Amino acid sequence: MTRSPHGNPAFLSLAHLTLIDADPLTLVDAAAAGRFDAIGLRIVPPMPTDRIVPVIGDEVLIRDIERRLDATGIRVFDIEAVWLTPETDVVRLRPALELGARLGANHLLVVGNDPEAGRLRDNFAGLCDLAAGFGIGVALEMMSYVALNTLPKAFRLLDEVRRPNARLLIDALHLMRSGGKPADLVGLSPALFPYVHLCDAAAARPPDLERLRYEGRSGRFYPGEGELPLVDLMHALPADIAVAVEAPCAAYAGLSPLERARICGAATRALLSAAQAARTAGQWGKRE
Repeated sequence: MTRSPHGNPAFLSLAHLTLIDADPLTLVDAAAAGRFDAIGLRIVPPMPTDRIVPVIGDEVLIRDIERRLDATGIRVFDIEAVWLTPETDVVRLRPALELGARLGANHLLVVGNDPEAGRLRDNFAGLCDLAAGFGIGVALEMMSYVALNTLPKAFRLLDEVRRPNARLLIDALHLMRSGGKPADLVGLSPALFPYVHLCDAAAARPPDLERLRYEGRSGRFYPGEGELPLVDLMHALPADIAVAVEAPCAAYAGLSPLERARICGAATRALLSAAQAARTAGQWGKRE
């Protein structure tokens, strides 16, 4: 694994969902406290019912974010989260991409939640083209409780669209909950994966869609604190892949965002160190 400017075993980004109650400035401070290198900043609500701190168009807040990034050395790694639904109007996402480019984001996180395959394909292609104009890559995340919920569906969409800035974001939880496994990723081109969403969870899959959704949004564990085969996952992915920790954990909800980030960062570094040690010792696959 490559080493980050903070001396971590890999480049680490703190996904906003991990601290979804944190405003953007607090998220930056928390990332610095947890020795992360970057943040994933939520500037688009996934669904209309989701509430976020509005950033687009708020010039005062944007300048405050820029100053806080400069002061801490934290950067914006990705912006999120665009859910492509039957109601999506890709053109209306231009302000989000403009802001992402201004803040230096590399990636836009996208989820496919449209049951009509042709419309999903066209919207995804259009969004990739729009993002390319801003120099932003599109990270397609398959999720266990939306329409695009399996690896084969994600591969099919990427193959149909064939945009050079479109790549596949693997989330540890959603890979396992969709019936996938780390071995499914072995042998695929390293260029396919822009980064990985790391978290942990219990081994057992929740029994219904509603509890899958709750687990994904609130009931995850920090890396290494659950039973997912994370060491095998890291070995199946490129050795130098960037890691974004997306681990909203109800067990730590009573702590401050900065304290949660410190615990989460330490847990992640310990897990990645264990994965690196296992790779060096040739123990890949022992936990699967």
